[in-house]
Amino acid sequence: MKNIENRIEGKVIAITGASSGIGEATAIMLAAHGAKVVLGARRSDRLEELNNRIKASGGDSIYRVIDVKKKADVDSLVQLACVHYGRLDVMINNAGISHLSRIDELQIEDWEDMIDVNLKGVLYGIAAGLSVFKKQGSGHIINIISTSGIKIVPLQGVYAGTKNAVRTIAEALRQESQGSYKVTGISPGFVQTELADHIKDPIVKAAVKEKSAKIAISPNDIASGVVYALSQPDHVDVGEIVIRPTVQD
Repeated sequence: MKNIENRIEGKVIAITGASSGIGEATAIMLAAHGAKVVLGARRSDRLEELNNRIKASGGDSIYRVIDVKKKADVDSLVQLACVHYGRLDVMINNAGISHLSRIDELQIEDWEDMIDVNLKGVLYGIAAGLSVFKKQGSGHIINIISTSGIKIVPLQGVYAGTKNAVRTIAEALRQESQGSYKVTGISPGFVQTELADHIKDPIVKAAVKEKSAKIAISPNDIASGVVYALSQPDHVDVGEIVIRPTVQD
């Protein structure tokens, strides 16, 4: 029986939002398992530092500064993987943003921002990955979603809506693929990331950060879920994983 390392080793894996949080932890963990990681994010300094850290630990990585709001940028990340490594095995759509507010506050610019990153950015990633997977006849798309799309609560309506849209689209793709590609959704609960930094309302931001400080789990816990999904044999497709603190309501 193959072990986890053998199933992940040598895979070419592109990751959006790789410069911090879940993306960063996932890149480090996958590289440690022998994957060739292709890092994409907006912050060049953070990407360079992560790339250097992975290489210093004996890993194999490359990076490109991208903005998932721009389809051409996401395409270029996949092209980088194919030019440098000759293929793409896994596309991890991790980049996301959260603006929390009441719907009747009509924070329309925030809505558009979340739609552009959380939904359109993921669609661009799916499209870029499939352009390669269709030629190869294989591939794996992993979408980092959220428990916010599972339990609907005030202030998270539009954010949860973007996450549930991804969940719906991914399930349709899974069925349409008829086994040609694997599709996995991973829904984190409270995790120690910078997501709360994007919340504009100071009261809401403080409340989220306070709760996160009390119960949040590590990005490594989510990265372990990615490793689990990728460790399965070819005939097994892990559809969805929910990973949250045991005390989260």
